[in-house]
Parts: sequence; C-alpha cells; structure tokens
Amino acid sequence: MGGDNAPRSVLRGATIAKRRHPDLEFLIFGDEARLAPMMKRMIRLRRSSTIVHTPDIVLADEKAATALRSGRNSSMRKAIDAVRSGEAAGVVSAGNTGALMAMAKVVLKTVPGIDRPAMASFFPTMRGETAMLDLGANIECSADNLVQFAMMGETFARTVLGSLRPTVGLLNVGSEEVKGHEELREAHAILKQSNLAYSGFVEGDDIAAGTVDVVVADGFSGNVALKTAEGTAKLVNEFVRQTFKSSLLAAIGYLFARRALIKLRARVDPRRYNGATFLGLNGIVVKCHGGSDALGFATGVGVARDMIRNGFIDRMVQEFHEPAASEADRSRTAIGSNTVLGMGAQAVSST
Repeated sequence: MGGDNAPRSVLRGATIAKRRHPDLEFLIFGDEARLAPMMKRMIRLRRSSTIVHTPDIVLADEKAATALRSGRNSSMRKAIDAVRSGEAAGVVSAGNTGALMAMAKVVLKTVPGIDRPAMASFFPTMRGETAMLDLGANIECSADNLVQFAMMGETFARTVLGSLRPTVGLLNVGSEEVKGHEELREAHAILKQSNLAYSGFVEGDDIAAGTVDVVVADGFSGNVALKTAEGTAKLVNEFVRQTFKSSLLAAIGYLFARRALIKLRARVDPRRYNGATFLGLNGIVVKCHGGSDALGFATGVGVARDMIRNGFIDRMVQEFHEPAASEADRSRTAIGSNTVLGMGAQAVSST
C-alpha cells in the first residue's frame, strides 16, 4: 500500500510489468485482506505472485529511526528481508523514502569499498538520457563520497541505460578548475586520474543538454536540480495548455499539432523515468515516487529487472575490488536468469 494511489496502482503496475517482462515473478507484501480481492480480476498477476501477509505499516510521515525500531513486521522490512535471504532478487516500493533507505542500509549493508549509498535516477536530455546521483540521500559529501558516486553512477549507466563507455561529470557552479568548494575540487583531481571517462565539471544547463551520461553531485545540489527540472517541466506543460486554450485559432492549431504534442508528452512523461535506485547496497532497492500511477510503478519494476538481469551488484563489487579492470571487462554485459522481485506493498505514501 505504499504511495498515494496504492495498493491499486502497485498491483496494476505489477500487472503491466508482467506483461512487458513475462519472466517476472512477484512476492507482494501487504494486507492480504485488501490485496487478495483486488487480485481476483488480475489473472496474469495472480498466477505469478505470492501474497505475503504483513500486519504492520510504515506511515508516510514516520521518522526513519522510528520505522527502523518498530517496523520489523512491516511489509517494507519483510520485503527487504526477502532480498537479504535470497527469496527475492530486488525490492520495489513507493513508500516512505527515509524509512526505506534506513532499513535497506541496516539489513543489506553497503558493498565493501562504499561508505554511503546514493539515490540515482535518469531523465530525458537533448541527447537521450542522463543518470544523476545523489538525489537527496547525502546532504554533505566528502571527496571520497563523490568519487564513489561517480563509479557507481558509471556502472548504473552501463547497466540500465546501455552505455558502453559512459561519460561522467561533477556538478559545479562553473567549468573552471578553480570553481567550487574544496571537496569538489579534490574529487575532480582524483577522477582525472581514474579509469572513468571523466569529462570534468559540468553546470546546471549541461544536465538538460546531455553533455555527459552521468552527473555526480552531493544530495543537496542533486535534489534541488531534480526538483527544479520537475517544476520546469510542469510549468512548460501548463504554458502549452494555456496557449492552445487562449483563442479559437489556437484551438484549431492544436488539432493540427495534436500528434506532435502527443509525441512530446510521451517523451517527457515522468512516468517513463520513475524509479530512483539506492546504489551502493548489497541488493537491488528501487524507490518509486509516492504519486506513481500504474505506469510509473511498472517503470520502477523494469529498472529493478534490468539491474538484476545485468548483474549490477556483481559488477559493482568487481569494479570496487578491481578498479583497474580492462575496457573489455567494463563493457561486458552479464545477463542473469529469471528474477523474483519482492515489492514493499504495505508502506503508505512516500516522501
């Protein structure tokens, strides 16, 4: 029941994901009394799912520390436990972000060599799609944190976006090497000596331009940039809507431009880019937006599936243990077997 439109959006989203990816099977954690009646009409989902009843919930406004102490029998915790035990290959939730991160970090732990997990996602640009991290998990970051984020983001771009040699940039207030705070400049110096395709500092306008495949930032800057982009997209959409309603001629013009506008809307539809991933953990954890509808949740499931099928965790462990891996090793795609996703269906809403 995590999310504004749950549990229906979660179940419908899983149904769409099953239609797109027939190999998927699901463990659905939540209130069986509410979930089972809804699934009676969802034949495709019902045949490939098992409901795991959990009595407790994690509320949308519940503090992470409280959820960690009292949420051991919540669907969110049980779904994460299933990943740790190997019953599930990944967890997808639209629930409380802070609680999900805290539980996942305590239960799954971080990959050796990684100090902090980071939130990563991807969004449309003029050149395709760009991955960005951190999106809010770590407000203050050291130079080492930023370097680790760069390495994780590069692996994420290869796994989810299919880039063979992703370019990486550090978000800064200017492209000059003297710009930015000390941690940024130190991370910049380290990355210049790394095996990554590091492009140096990038600015805010480089994000939408798609100047690099991976944008690395501290959680404060990354979250502000993400929310600004989301707000701008809504503003432009509203401006377009008002323009075509402004006069009769504008309304007629809309009829001629309708097909093009439909394509534009599909291109920037946030549901196509739903699903922030907690990188750095010993398990796949995907956080969907609290307002996700069925299509948005299905996208989040698809992100988790891609990461599992392409062996993201194994890749990350290998590359943090073997930073001097060859170009051939970095480009190799590891395709996994059929996957099982544990979905935290009981957490209510998200932050």
